[in-house]
Amino acid sequence: MILVQLNKDDYAYDIHSLVKAFYPSENVSVCTAPKVSTEPVQLFMQVDYRPGEISMQLQKPEHNSRLVLQETVFSVDNTNRIQTKNRIKQHIYELLSAYTGKTLPWGTLTGIRPTKIAMTMLEQGKSPAQVADYMSQTYLTSPQKIDLSLEIAQRERELLHRLDAKEGYSLYIGIPFCPSTCLYCSFTSFPLAKWKGRIDHYLDALEQEIAFTVRQFAGRSPDCIYIGGGTPTTLSPRQMNRLLSVLEQSFDLSHLLEYTVEAGRPDSISQEKLEVLQAHGISRISVNPQTMKQETLELIGRQHTVQQTVDSFYLAREMGFSNINMDLIMGLPQETLADVLKTLEVLQELAPDSITVHSLAVKRAARLQMCKEDYAGLKMVNTQEHLDAAADACASMGMKPYYMYRQKNMAGNFENVGYAKDGKAGIYNVLMMEEVQSIMALGAGSISKRVYPDGHIERCENVKDVASFIDRIDEMIERKRKLFED
Repeated sequence: MILVQLNKDDYAYDIHSLVKAFYPSENVSVCTAPKVSTEPVQLFMQVDYRPGEISMQLQKPEHNSRLVLQETVFSVDNTNRIQTKNRIKQHIYELLSAYTGKTLPWGTLTGIRPTKIAMTMLEQGKSPAQVADYMSQTYLTSPQKIDLSLEIAQRERELLHRLDAKEGYSLYIGIPFCPSTCLYCSFTSFPLAKWKGRIDHYLDALEQEIAFTVRQFAGRSPDCIYIGGGTPTTLSPRQMNRLLSVLEQSFDLSHLLEYTVEAGRPDSISQEKLEVLQAHGISRISVNPQTMKQETLELIGRQHTVQQTVDSFYLAREMGFSNINMDLIMGLPQETLADVLKTLEVLQELAPDSITVHSLAVKRAARLQMCKEDYAGLKMVNTQEHLDAAADACASMGMKPYYMYRQKNMAGNFENVGYAKDGKAGIYNVLMMEEVQSIMALGAGSISKRVYPDGHIERCENVKDVASFIDRIDEMIERKRKLFED
């Protein structure tokens, strides 16, 4: 355990996130009162806030006392919280980097949207050199990650200029069912076998939300529609046709920039389902392997085979789908760099239109985390070499990075990057990261977002449980009404 003790509860979340980045496999506890730990503490950090200054000490347990390893005292302007937070994180970074011998590619940045910094500064008229200097000095970010942030931010700006950020909106529809639950998954998803008899009831509730959206945004057309999950193609052809028909009848789709359905799991894809998607003008789909190593697929709980992935991709291609995304995960259990290289070779043969490269992030709700003792022997490794190999493979297919985000507890403290060929970038993905447009989100576990003209953002959530969502649909709609009322 790593124990951080504060004399008052300021910046605890930020401190925890940064210390955890240095010690991803350790339990990190941040507290204000003295804590008696039931597990061995390998390192203490003491942070004391004083008028005009902060002191920090790294301490190591030794017999019945603590040995001071390193310490620092620095001045702060307590009236400027952002500046104070950055100073605290800089000094923690320097202490832990010196002690562990580690550097973090993103420096002190622990938020999920690093490109937002670059994007905001570019929009303010700052030059790329000014952005790079700021990220290096303020966040201690590595040159490689700064360059990636700038490249993606500039590409995102081009995509977002196609949207009406103020008057426009986009629509997300969640289908929270999956053939099985992956070992690492913490998304809102429910096993299809258990809920098969209630999916039409779920669609009934969705249709009520759709009808509300039509009233709320009367006279306005969505820019993007994204149907995600879960696995949307767990719906039967009839159910998928029902949902897409309702959307077609409810909205003016003639101005859509993008219409995505995450086909997702290859074992949920069939020719009949693809025919339904095609008949309704779906412009972008995903066929997600995560890996092309069969042993890993079995280990993480995916019920499809490598061959099913290949067959599903070629079937979609032969049927005329010209914008197909594939997802990969770096750092999966027991996978080596050689395994990743083999997966990339298969994808180069398939030649999808975009690839999203995820770094494994194990959340608290994932089985891999909740049953940690059962999987203690699994090795999960992600390095810059893994990400460079993926970037090189994508570049060889004519793809460029166009969006990026990060997550807590991410393998290697790296990032997720979307790569796409020209004209094939996922616009909705950029919208989600940059938060420049309101999003009406329908379905269990979805989060609607209202973006005001001044950049202020408010959100409301739907309940995650499917049964509760169905039973409380009127309440879910009322939440949205309050969020979007003038």
